[in-house]
Amino acid sequence: MRREVSPVRRMPDADRGVRKAKRRKIANRAKIVLATLIAASFAILFLMPIVLTITNSFMSASEISANYGSVFATTETGGKVYIAEKVNLKFIPDMVSFSQYITVLFKSPEYLLKFWNSAFLVVPIVIFQLLVASFASYGFARYSGKLRSIIFFLYIILMLMPYQVTLVPNYLVSDWLNLLDTYRAIWLPGIFSPFAVYLLTKFMKRIPVGVVEAAQIDGAGEWQIYRRICMPLCKGAICSAAILVFIDYWNMVEQPLILLSDPETHPLSVFLSRINAGEIGLAFAVATIYMVPSLLIFLYGEEYLVDGITYQGGVKG
Repeated sequence: MRREVSPVRRMPDADRGVRKAKRRKIANRAKIVLATLIAASFAILFLMPIVLTITNSFMSASEISANYGSVFATTETGGKVYIAEKVNLKFIPDMVSFSQYITVLFKSPEYLLKFWNSAFLVVPIVIFQLLVASFASYGFARYSGKLRSIIFFLYIILMLMPYQVTLVPNYLVSDWLNLLDTYRAIWLPGIFSPFAVYLLTKFMKRIPVGVVEAAQIDGAGEWQIYRRICMPLCKGAICSAAILVFIDYWNMVEQPLILLSDPETHPLSVFLSRINAGEIGLAFAVATIYMVPSLLIFLYGEEYLVDGITYQGGVKG
C-alpha cells in the first residue's frame, strides 16, 4: 500500500511580500504623521509672536497697559521694575479697537514718514544691488582664472563677515567721503554687498555650457548671451535674491543709527527698537503695518524663491 503524505502548508512568497509591503507602508505613514506633527508644532511656536502682535494691535490702550504695562515699566531713576507676577499674554482682545491704527495712520504722520523712509532706503538698494550683481556674477560665471578665483574668494570672506564687523570701516569711509548723514552712506555699502553676487554666480554656473556655445555659434555676442539667455534662466534666482535682500535691509537698525544722526531720516525699524512704556499699543500697530510689505513680497514670490533655490539649470520647455 502506498502511504499518503499530507501536504505541508507554507505561506507563499507573494503573501509574505504583501505583508511586508503593508508593514512598510504603515511605518512610512507613521513617520509622515510624526514629522507633520513636529513641523506643525514648530510652525505654531514660530507663528505665535506674529499672531500675538496682530491681535494685540486691535486692543485698546487701557487693555494693553493692563496686560503688559509691568513689562515696560521703569523706576524713577530709569531702571527696570521687577516683575513679580506672570505676564498675561492675551491673543483675543476683550473689545476690538482701531484706535491704535487711527493714531498711526491719521493722527501721527511721523510714523508714515518713517515708513516711507524705510522704503526710500531699501528699494534703491534692492534694485541696484541686483543690477550690479547680475553683471558681476555673469563675469564670474563666464570666465575662469587665478585672478577671478581670488576676487571671488574675497567676496565670500566679505559675505561671511557680520555687518557689525564692517560697520566701523564703513563709518570711516563715509566720513572720509563726506557721506555721513546722507542716504548714500547706507545705499552704497548695500548696493555693493556680496550676497547677491555669490547667489547669482552659483546659479549661473549651473547653466549648461552647451546652451551658451550654441548661442555663440549662432553669432550671439556677450551682451546678447547675458540678456537673452542668462537673465531669463536666472529669473528665479533674481527673485530669490530680491526677496532675501529686501527682508534683510527692511529690518536694518544698526546702519541708520550709526550713519544717520538725524532722527527724521531714520526708518521705521529704528522706532520699533525704541519702544517705551507709553507707546506699547502703537508699537503693536506699527509692527503689524511694518510686516505687511515683507509678507506680501514673500507670499507673491514664494514660488520664485523655491524655484531659485532648487533649479539646477537648463532650458525649460
